[in-house]
Amino acid sequence: MTNHDIAGIVPPMITPFDAEGNVDERLHRAEVRHMLAAKVHGLAVCGSTGEGHALTTDETLRITASTTEEVKGQIPVITGIICNSTQAAIERGRAVADLGVAALQVTPVHYLFRPDDDAMSRHFDRIAQATGLPVIIYNVVPWSYLSPKLLARILRKVNGVIGVKQSASDLKALADLLLLIDSQELRQKGVRILSAVDAFLYPSFSLGAHGAVAAILTAVPECCVELWNAVQEEDHQRAKQLHENLLGLWNAIDHPNLPANVKTALRLQGRDAGFPRAPMPPSSPEQEEAIRQALARGRRAAGCMGGELR
Repeated sequence: MTNHDIAGIVPPMITPFDAEGNVDERLHRAEVRHMLAAKVHGLAVCGSTGEGHALTTDETLRITASTTEEVKGQIPVITGIICNSTQAAIERGRAVADLGVAALQVTPVHYLFRPDDDAMSRHFDRIAQATGLPVIIYNVVPWSYLSPKLLARILRKVNGVIGVKQSASDLKALADLLLLIDSQELRQKGVRILSAVDAFLYPSFSLGAHGAVAAILTAVPECCVELWNAVQEEDHQRAKQLHENLLGLWNAIDHPNLPANVKTALRLQGRDAGFPRAPMPPSSPEQEEAIRQALARGRRAAGCMGGELR
């Protein structure tokens, strides 16, 4: 597969842990199969929704390997890397380099000290060159945030960087970035701009985002595939209805323990997602009830949010 295959609905999968904090590969494989049945267009593992900040290199390798084994080349698989040094990111990328992943999704460093723009560019360049894999920049870390201008510069100058996952609830940055990359040079390169602005997937797609890698996709993949298809078919009435119901669910899960809340949404729909990894707390009773109500409203109004709620 090439980076041109990375488009549409690419859920960032949760990582199921057992009560002792170990990766539960059986549950992970079951969720991969669910995603394939939902007809998603790709999968991302070990990102922030997957608690990638809490994973070891060996766990990243195991999760990626089990995903590609289940997928069998049907859709692209992206591996997330959340590290605080170029060396650590290269180590993790090399660990999965032979597993058939389509790209690495790499955050800037998430610790306190932000590299300057030149160092940031070299960081992604070295990762791409050392791993031999395409890199998608995951623009999410507040104190290491990359402006649309810097992202466009990196996309033009660094051959191995082929896309951006724009997050941080910043639809303006997404819109600016889409304008800046609208050139023959970057179209020929096959640059991918992916939305992680969960509250505004409908306008993201309407503006021309090539797809999405966002937590809400993992919670209700069927609805998000339907939203993507509705926008491609210019069925804006249906797209707006889906947007409103997805926004209601997003408002229920959007808290500092977001991965735990996504797992709760899955469990309420009959998909065992395991536990969050400490110190992340599970959903509170109040959060669980809000998620349950949002799923029920979405099910009644949009008809695509799971089956019988548990």
